[in-house]
Amino acid sequence: MDRLQALQDWAARQLEVDALDIAPASADASFRRYFRVTAKGRDYIVMDAPPAHEDCRPFIAVARLFADAGVHVPQVLAHDLEQGFLLLTDLGDTTYLAALNQAALNPSEPRLDSPYPAPPNLAVARELYLAANDALIRIQQASRPGVLPEYDRALLTHELMLFPEWYVGKHLGVSLSDEQTATLNTVFEQILLNNLAQPQVYVHRDWHSRNLMVSDPNPGILDFQDAVYGPITYDLASIYRDAYIQWDEEHQLDWVIRYWEKARAAGLPVAPDFGDFWRDFEWMGAQRHIKVLGIFARLYHRDGKDGYLKDMPLVMGYLRKVCERYIELKPLFYLLEALEDRSLQVG
Repeated sequence: MDRLQALQDWAARQLEVDALDIAPASADASFRRYFRVTAKGRDYIVMDAPPAHEDCRPFIAVARLFADAGVHVPQVLAHDLEQGFLLLTDLGDTTYLAALNQAALNPSEPRLDSPYPAPPNLAVARELYLAANDALIRIQQASRPGVLPEYDRALLTHELMLFPEWYVGKHLGVSLSDEQTATLNTVFEQILLNNLAQPQVYVHRDWHSRNLMVSDPNPGILDFQDAVYGPITYDLASIYRDAYIQWDEEHQLDWVIRYWEKARAAGLPVAPDFGDFWRDFEWMGAQRHIKVLGIFARLYHRDGKDGYLKDMPLVMGYLRKVCERYIELKPLFYLLEALEDRSLQVG
């Protein structure tokens, strides 16, 4: 039987109806697919996660964990682990990204200094981002070691190594010299030392504008199945150095400071000096952006998904700016410059 038909029949049985209207809701960078179904005047989401590629159990476990923390996640109404089907409550179809783009002052007019649209109305953005800060703090307050997988050296390193393999080797078509490889490894070690020294909390791991929904209560939270126990600044770097929307640094600072103040008041183990916390935020962002460049390249070259190529320049811009700012990361800045020159020559 066709998998989509099997999914539709299964959902109909769970909802005790003879037939369902089914329509694509969203897809992501994995093998998971999401469909919206309507039954008895109400919308639901059905997840299709082929068991050969995806394991639904982490999604179910983290949904329960985050719901217990008091944040808004889909409720798992039914599941069939053997087939890889989940029936979920629907958090709506308006992502933070869609709401922010809709609120843009001049959405069709590019900024003079950027290929990206003009920034959204700040009142709308402030409301959404401060709600996201509050939800993140609730998740972090619930943190306990030994519940989620650790964001340890092995995992952080594995993510960094996607960059030389997929971005440099496959995407740029460049082979690093021994000296360049040594430079990269030295900078990676500096980044890892910072990341691993940070206080540990629950980490959503993709806390950004495409995975947060405008809902009641706000935000609705999606794509949390890869959550781990790791550095406290990781999710902040995900949302305020977002691969899909660009903010001036003054706004990043404002929202990160507001998080830091609330997190301190809530008893979370943030650095007592904001300057130190901001440095951790930037270095964590460097790790994430190195990883993301590798992932976006892999999605294109291995999986044939070219939709992320347009987001690479923004991610690279974040990485270059941080590497230029800190002396320990400056060798990577020069390496990125050399790689750009070399790729142009090869091209």
